[in-house]
Amino acid sequence: MTTTIPPLWPALLPPDSHGSDELCAVSAKGVRVGFADGRELLCGTSGLWNCNLGYGNAAVAEASADALRKASYLNVFRYENVYARDAAAALVELCGPEHYGRVIFSTSGGAANDAMTKLTRHYHALAGTAQRKIVVGLLGSYHGLTFGGFALTGEDLGQRLYGVDQRLTRHVPPNEPEELERLLSRLGGQVAAVVVEPVLGSGAIPLDDEYVAALIRLRREHGFLLVADEVATGFCRTGSFFATQEWPEPPDLLITSKGLTNGTCAAAAVVVSHQVAEAFTTGGALLAHGETQAGTPVMCAAILATIEEMRRLDAEGMSRRLSALLDAELAALESDHPLVAGATGKGCFRAVRLRTVEGVPLPQVHVPEVVAAVRRAGAIVHPGVNGFQLIPALTYTEADLRELMECVRKGLSAYADQGVGA
Repeated sequence: MTTTIPPLWPALLPPDSHGSDELCAVSAKGVRVGFADGRELLCGTSGLWNCNLGYGNAAVAEASADALRKASYLNVFRYENVYARDAAAALVELCGPEHYGRVIFSTSGGAANDAMTKLTRHYHALAGTAQRKIVVGLLGSYHGLTFGGFALTGEDLGQRLYGVDQRLTRHVPPNEPEELERLLSRLGGQVAAVVVEPVLGSGAIPLDDEYVAALIRLRREHGFLLVADEVATGFCRTGSFFATQEWPEPPDLLITSKGLTNGTCAAAAVVVSHQVAEAFTTGGALLAHGETQAGTPVMCAAILATIEEMRRLDAEGMSRRLSALLDAELAALESDHPLVAGATGKGCFRAVRLRTVEGVPLPQVHVPEVVAAVRRAGAIVHPGVNGFQLIPALTYTEADLRELMECVRKGLSAYADQGVGA
């Protein structure tokens, strides 16, 4: 049987776009990506929010290659390896050794959220509160598409279609502490954890200071574990190495992934507080989680090199400087383009909200057309809520940012000229 359907089945791309050379990347260097149709585009997304230092960082590449040559494949499944020991120690030191004590390695943000869910429920069983099994997330959040992470994701991405079990999951609106308080007043004794992103997923909605303060207060009152999903916000995306380092008190668990290896390999980690870790040590408890590629030499060498490079380059300073430039550019875009309703986000994690000529939010069905128009104008952006995201690498120069915004303007104008959905 002959077929014209290409063998590769890419993620979240409609079937009529499969096999398109304009969507098939062939190279990446610095902040630019080459495609099979011969074009080179400016990347406005840091890959999938993960190449915070741009593509092809030489130090990370060399450390990864050296680990492959010296150690090839070693794991942390019923064994340890020295690379994983060193990377775990570096992450604890980076996150704050006065609060955090241990690291569980994983391979993606979704898988790390699966591990986190097991960990929180097991912790409460050890603490004598085994009835605590509910995990609370936020509406509009994104925690991955594995079955556990998918259950926790607060966007409707087909959970019912795929039979995702959400019976032990609840969702409340962000930045509305009274809604969380109402839920806890009914189910507080059954809640194992509340999981939040410091800046929520596709909509790039930052948690405000009042909400964070309420989370910390409610943790003390109700006894749940507070989990920060810093898959996207970690590694200086919003300024500090981790957004929660600016919170008045740290979470019990911190999940990191995207920037962890500067996008070089599948990697994630759950950083665990002393309090939680000690419950397992004291109880001699075995956590039933393991992944074949978690904690390998190449992963851990890349983690160590990424941390060292970010410190050498002053990634925190770069993030804050680029954030200030983004503030000015986005304010100008909002004032001079009629389709732009405003911008959300924090640091170098932003989203542009669009509207129709009637002034209502741009229907989500038209967002791919806008993204395609910006791509034709010369830049890669990702879809967002009623608009698109801008997540530039921290290594962007002022000229790079001006080029990105010019591509955005050209793309928006081209989309508006089509008159479709505008």
